[in-house]
Amino acid sequence: MRRWISLMMAVLVVTLVSFSSFSLPISLVGVNTVYAQEGTPPTDTGNVTENDPGLTAFTSYPVQEVAVGDNVTFDVKLRAATPQTVHLSVENLPEGWTAVFKGGTKVIRAVYVDPGDDASVQLRIEVPDEVESGSYPFSVVVRGEDEQAKLPIELIVAERVPPSLSLDVELPTLRGTANTTFRYDANLKNEGDEDLTVNLIANAPAGFQVVFKLSGKEVTSVPLAADESKRLSIEIKAYEDVPAGTYAVDVVAQGGEAQAAVTLNAEVTGQPDLSLTAPDGRLSGEAYAGEETTFQLMVRNTGSAPARDITLSASQPSGWSVEFDPSEITEVQAGQQVEVTAKVKPPSQAVAGDYMVTLRARPEEGSTESVEFRVTVRTSTVWGIVGVALIAVAIAVVMAAVMRFGRR
Repeated sequence: MRRWISLMMAVLVVTLVSFSSFSLPISLVGVNTVYAQEGTPPTDTGNVTENDPGLTAFTSYPVQEVAVGDNVTFDVKLRAATPQTVHLSVENLPEGWTAVFKGGTKVIRAVYVDPGDDASVQLRIEVPDEVESGSYPFSVVVRGEDEQAKLPIELIVAERVPPSLSLDVELPTLRGTANTTFRYDANLKNEGDEDLTVNLIANAPAGFQVVFKLSGKEVTSVPLAADESKRLSIEIKAYEDVPAGTYAVDVVAQGGEAQAAVTLNAEVTGQPDLSLTAPDGRLSGEAYAGEETTFQLMVRNTGSAPARDITLSASQPSGWSVEFDPSEITEVQAGQQVEVTAKVKPPSQAVAGDYMVTLRARPEEGSTESVEFRVTVRTSTVWGIVGVALIAVAIAVVMAAVMRFGRR
């Protein structure tokens, strides 16, 4: 009897030990949670080693800063050791926020992950306008067939930067003459968090025209995205009759409540403007062949700056002589005039008729003024008297001959 009881006890012990050894793996089967991005994601896309997690999720930028009312998108990648369908959700999302998973253009709730090929999804987080600034952590939860992983994400909400513009000009002061186009290179920047359409306004003195150009084209407004800069060209053109002086042009860039202003200075140095004419305005006269004839001329400066070191010259027909007294003028002030004498002498063999002589006045700075002067050449009166006398003698001889031989 005791042997039978001992045998039964031995069998029972063996049975219990065997049952315990088979039931141990069953008690360990369950859902394992893996926290993503705790270290570097596995780089081997082939077979998962014993150190690789079976399911993981990661993103390149898990902590981002966003302004109040803005939205942000996270690119999330999923990796699995076995082919499976992974369900997506967000945990601890702040109240009032919206989270949407997108695959391509579709809103999704799950994604199929194949070993060796990471699956990519986008997580779009919409932050409400009334949220307070601060740090907001939450997690992306991915659930596979027998395990899950969590991806911690943190959004730092900052106060929105108020609209702001800056307008910088490299050289705000330029110098030139009245017919110069003053070109200023400017940099316009939107320093706020909102896109703006910036209007360009110029307040210029009378006698000036202002043009704004972007990429060579005239514009009156410029679209600027948040934190975007654009290069502008501001061209200021003065009318020719503007007196010499310094002129200020106020330029304003305005987009909504944001505004930036700069003052540009155009220094007009003035420019001489010569004219060459006769006192009575007639650019013509008479001269006799072989004789010197003088003509009075006026050198006038109708410009806005003095004309200095003026040289007088002429282009005349071959054999002619043209001289000026004086041949050089030291200075003619703006609005003043100087009288000169032109001495013109046609050659003695010149045939009677009209001839053109070009007269020039060239200042040291400025353009040369030239006019055409018509000279009518006449023959000498001495030869005219001699001719008349010869004709009279010839007539007298003829009359005497007629009277003498007519009586016979």
